[in-house]
Amino acid sequence: MQLSLIKIEECTTVDGPGFRTSIYCAGCVNRCLGCHNPETWDMRHGKMTDVREIADVIKEQWHCDVTFTGGDPMYQPQAFAELARIIHTETDKNIWCYSGYTYEEIVADEEKLELLKEVDVLVDGRYVESQKDESLLFRGSRNQRLVDVRKSLEEGKVVLFEYNPYPDI
Repeated sequence: MQLSLIKIEECTTVDGPGFRTSIYCAGCVNRCLGCHNPETWDMRHGKMTDVREIADVIKEQWHCDVTFTGGDPMYQPQAFAELARIIHTETDKNIWCYSGYTYEEIVADEEKLELLKEVDVLVDGRYVESQKDESLLFRGSRNQRLVDVRKSLEEGKVVLFEYNPYPDI
């Protein structure tokens, strides 16, 4: 299976906690004003890349967790779900996913739900320039949420992810 890939950013500290390998995909119709990655909107700007090849790059970064971003990974849910399954089967890495869709919109769509079930944390909601807030961790506007996917699916409602930078304290 393949996905339309813009780039792989290895060992970044921007797209979630700790060091992460971020997978930037092509494809997004939201065209949010002030978008950080407008070059990812057009699906044709990406290079069709086998998910196995991407998984192998991720596995080489043994100390980095994973972030799916873009564009919007929910525009390629089947390929990203397959990639996430490989990651979870072959590593102990956690996966974050950025999407312009809300959690509620994703669970209502079977294909997108397939990907959601493979994600640990969802950063949901479109970027809204008028709600920009640079003080927020891991997101750009106040309407966006950090959703703990496992707990949300178990409880049948959105449960926010509580970030603790010092888990051993």
